[in-house]
Amino acid sequence: MIMGIRGLMSFVEDHSNEFFTDVKLRDTKIIIDGYALFHRLYFSSNLELRYGGDYDSFTDVVQKFFESLFACKICPYVVLDGGCDISDKKLNTLKDRAREKIQMAHSLSVGGGGYVCPLLIREVFIQVLTKLQVCFVQCFSEADRDIMTLANHWNCPVLSSDSDFCIFDLKSGFCPLNGFQWRNVNTIKGTRDRYIPAKCFFLDALCCHFGIMNKTLLPLFAVLCGNDHVNLPVMETFLSKVRFPLGAANSKGRRHHRVLGLLNWLSRFADPTEALDSVLNHLPKKRRGTVKELLCRSMEEYVQAQGRLQDFFQHGAYTCPDTWNPGLPPWVLAALARGQLSPFISDALVLRRTILHTQVENMQRPNAHRISLPIRQVIYGLLVNALPHVRNVAWDALPPQPPTFSEVERINKNIKTSIVNAVELPKDHSDLSKLTELSLASRQMLLLETLKVKQSLLDPVPAALKLPVAVSCYWVQHAEATLKLHHLQALLLGMLLGPLRAMASSPEEKAGRGGGAETLYAELQRVKAPPGTRLDLDTAHVFCQWQCCLQMGLYLNQLLSTPLPEPDLTRLYSGSLVHGLCRQLLTSASVESLLRLCPEAQQLYEHLFSATRSCAPAELFLPKGKLNSKRRKQKKSGISWSENRVGTTLNARSWHEGSNPFELLMVETLENEEAPELK
Repeated sequence: MIMGIRGLMSFVEDHSNEFFTDVKLRDTKIIIDGYALFHRLYFSSNLELRYGGDYDSFTDVVQKFFESLFACKICPYVVLDGGCDISDKKLNTLKDRAREKIQMAHSLSVGGGGYVCPLLIREVFIQVLTKLQVCFVQCFSEADRDIMTLANHWNCPVLSSDSDFCIFDLKSGFCPLNGFQWRNVNTIKGTRDRYIPAKCFFLDALCCHFGIMNKTLLPLFAVLCGNDHVNLPVMETFLSKVRFPLGAANSKGRRHHRVLGLLNWLSRFADPTEALDSVLNHLPKKRRGTVKELLCRSMEEYVQAQGRLQDFFQHGAYTCPDTWNPGLPPWVLAALARGQLSPFISDALVLRRTILHTQVENMQRPNAHRISLPIRQVIYGLLVNALPHVRNVAWDALPPQPPTFSEVERINKNIKTSIVNAVELPKDHSDLSKLTELSLASRQMLLLETLKVKQSLLDPVPAALKLPVAVSCYWVQHAEATLKLHHLQALLLGMLLGPLRAMASSPEEKAGRGGGAETLYAELQRVKAPPGTRLDLDTAHVFCQWQCCLQMGLYLNQLLSTPLPEPDLTRLYSGSLVHGLCRQLLTSASVESLLRLCPEAQQLYEHLFSATRSCAPAELFLPKGKLNSKRRKQKKSGISWSENRVGTTLNARSWHEGSNPFELLMVETLENEEAPELK
C-alpha cells in the first residue's frame, strides 16, 4: 500500500486543473518507482487476489506496460525500495500496514474485498525486468530521495503513486500512475511518433496557488500533516490550537481541511525556521526540544540523497551511503543493489528483525510462514556473524546466549513479535564475507540438507525446476494434515505451464508436428478457477505454505550464490490454475486424462511427481478409508499425524553423514504461544 502524506494526493487530484499539466510523453528517460508500479499494475488489471497470485497473467501485464514505453521511445529506469535503515524509523508504520493487510486478507478469504499483493510479486517483477532488459536498481533503504536526485540529474519526470513526490522539487515534474494512460498509446498527427498521454504535477503550480509560497516550507508541511515517518500525538495538540486561515472550511472532509489549512497557514512564513518556531510555541515547553529534533530530522527526508544512482546505471557501481552502511561485505552490497538479494536479507543483517507478510490464508490456523521457520533459521545462521561490531552493550554483561532474530508475524488477526534462534552452522559457513568462496558442492549440500532432499532425487528433474521440486519435497514433509494428494498433483501440473508454453512455441509445434503441447496449454488455461468461485480455505492455506517455503528457499539459494539455478517464477505458479485443478481432480478429471494430450509433458510430470513422492509421508497416498483408520490409531496412542511427521523430520536432520546433527532451535515468542482461535 502506498501511503506518503495523508490526504495530499486526493487534495491535489481534486484540484487537477490547477496543479497538473497534460503532457504527451515520448522520447525521454523516466524514473519509475518500482514498488508503486508493481502494486498499481497488479491491482488495476483485474487479476485474481484470493488464490495467491496469477503470476503468469501479471507477467503479461508488466510486459505490455514496458512495450508501450518502448513504442514511444521512453527509456525507463526502475528504482526499487530496499530494506529499512539502521534507525528503523518506519517500524510503527510497517506494523500498522501489517495489521491492515491482515484485515484485508481475512476479508478476501471470506468473500469480501481488499488488496493483498501475492507473496512473490517482487521477485516476479524483477525477473520480468531482467528478461526485458529494463535497467533497474534496488536501493539500500527507502528509494524516494534517490529517485528525486536521479530524476533531477537527468532532468526527466518521475512515475509513482507516492504523494511524497508532490513535496520534492522535481525539475521535470511528477506523473501519478493513475493518470498515466499507457494502455492508450496515441500517434502525433502527420507523423509516426507515438506518445503516452499523462498528467504531470509541478511544485511551482502548488506554490503559486498559495501566494508564491516558499518551496522550502513544504517538507515541514509534510511532517506536520503526517507521513510514514512522523505521527506524533503531540502534533495533534498543535493542530488543535493553531487557527487556520478562512478558506479551509470549504475543503472536502477533515483531511482536506487539514491539508488546505496547513498550506494556507504555512504560506504566511518566509522560511522553515520562522514557521518551525511558531509551531513549537504552541507546544508545552518541556516537549519543544524533543519535537524540534524529530521534525528537523524528518524534514531531511526531503533533501537530495548522497547516493549517485547514475553511477550504477552507467558504470555498475553504486556507493552505499555512509549513514546506512553497517560494514557489510562488498559482494553483499553489490548483490543487494542488483536485486539479487532481497530486502528481507538486509533487514535481517542490519536490524536482526524481519517482517513476514500475510497472505490470503486460513486465519484460524497458525500463519503460513511457520512451515518455513527451519529454512529461515539456517538463513539467520549464515548472517549472524556478519556484523560483529553491531552489539547491544547491555548484552555483554549477560552469559553467552544463542544468537537470535525477531520476526513480526500474524497471530490470528493481529501481529506479534517472535524471537527465533539462529541455527549454529559449521565454522566455514559462519563468515559471510567468504561465503562465496565455498565450493559449489559445499553450498549445494547446505541448501539440500536444509530442504531435506537428496541430490539423486533431483537428477531427472530439469535444471530450471530443481529448486521448486526441492522446495516441494520440503513442503510435503512439513505441511499440515490438510495437505492432500490432489494438492500435490495440482501444484506439479501447474509447474508444467512454463515448459508447455516453450514447447508450444517450438517450430515443430507451429508446423503441426508437435506433441500436443499447445492443446494442453490451452486446456490448462480453461481449467483456471473463474472469478467469484468460492475459496476453499484449507486448499488456500496449504498453497500459501508452499509459497512461504519457495520464498525462503529462493532467499537461501540466492544467499548461497545460486547452487541451484534460479527458477523462472513468471510461469511457475498460477493460483487460479492450481485451485481450478484441485476442483477438477476432485470431481471429473484425472492427471492421466489431462496429460494424455502431450506425452512429453506427461514424462516431465512423472519426473516431478517421482521426486516429491519419495519425500512425502506414506499417509498422503493411502486410500481415504485406510488413512482415516491410521489416524484413529494415532489418536488412541496420543500422537497426531503432523506430530509424527515432525518427529521423523527432526530425527532425520543432520549436517552430513558421520557428523553431528545441528540443533534445530525452535521459536520462542514474546507473547503466549497458544492463542484462542477465531470464532
